[in-house]
Amino acid sequence: MEVNTEQKSRITGAKVKVAVVGAGVVGFSTAVRVAEALPRCSVTLLADKFSPDTTSDGAAGILFAGQFPDIPLERQRRWFQDSFDHLLAIAKSQHAPEAGVLLSSGCQIFKEPPADKRPYWWDTVFGFRFLSERELRHFPEHTFGQAFTTIKCECSSYLPWLRNRFTKAGGKVAQRKVSSFEELSPDYDVIVNCSGLGSKELARDDGVYPVRGQVLKVDAPWLQHFIRDGDGKTYIYPGSRYVTLGGTRQDGDWRLEADPGDTENILERCFRLEPSLRRGRVLGEWVGLRPGRRNPRVESEATRLGGGHGAHVVHNYGHGGWGVSLAWGTAVDAARLVRRCLQETHPHAKL
Repeated sequence: MEVNTEQKSRITGAKVKVAVVGAGVVGFSTAVRVAEALPRCSVTLLADKFSPDTTSDGAAGILFAGQFPDIPLERQRRWFQDSFDHLLAIAKSQHAPEAGVLLSSGCQIFKEPPADKRPYWWDTVFGFRFLSERELRHFPEHTFGQAFTTIKCECSSYLPWLRNRFTKAGGKVAQRKVSSFEELSPDYDVIVNCSGLGSKELARDDGVYPVRGQVLKVDAPWLQHFIRDGDGKTYIYPGSRYVTLGGTRQDGDWRLEADPGDTENILERCFRLEPSLRRGRVLGEWVGLRPGRRNPRVESEATRLGGGHGAHVVHNYGHGGWGVSLAWGTAVDAARLVRRCLQETHPHAKL
């Protein structure tokens, strides 16, 4: 195999170079993990939008997750466990207020009991139990419920905190729109794609689609516990500064403007679950497009760019509405894939 002069210099002397594309919670989690796990690498995060203008910024950020159909359950469990443990360590540290990470207790309720009454993450969260008949009387339209304590991660604080952690680990950040992996290949040994919905074009992945989410920010400081309908469309998530009310899950919908009809519908659904919200004050609306996909894609490309002589590409995208819940776990996997790629192409490099 021919090795050009630039690649040869990186192999024999200079740091190997890794680019991470995307500045949402998956992108910054991956960048931090790679920079900390492979300290001899030079890691640069590239994105055209940063906090507060990412989809992650509007995420309610409550940790639990749905189940993906084609990924081994043990791998999904590991993603969630790694993410939970990572955020719990922050929640129990002096950094919790600055990072926007806190414990949150509440319940998930169902009109009909789900097929699996204990989701795969039940023994990772704290105090998981079924609601009693007495507790369910507060929700007359529902027949089954789960109570537990989990973590709330407020990305409007968490993303700037992660960015600071990344730069402290030696990472570099550049605002740049990436139109193709090929344009990065001459300058980097590995490219990690965390572009979310952007992967529809960047990775030419027709399996990626938008899932429109609209939420409301409401001032209702008396609420302390979350309530989520098991259908995933109605939820009340108290946070450190406001309560998030949701929501919508509209597949294939690219609209980014708030829909007054959705706002009215969200309020009515949430009022039925928590009547005291009628006394709350709406502070604002937010709309974001989740990166829908049948399963997250966390894998390396089989072949390198440029006919086998260019950069490796590692993918980490397609988390849907579970980005915050799984980001650190999939970042651990992505960093492992980066290491494997570099060991293959640069067996003598110090990583």
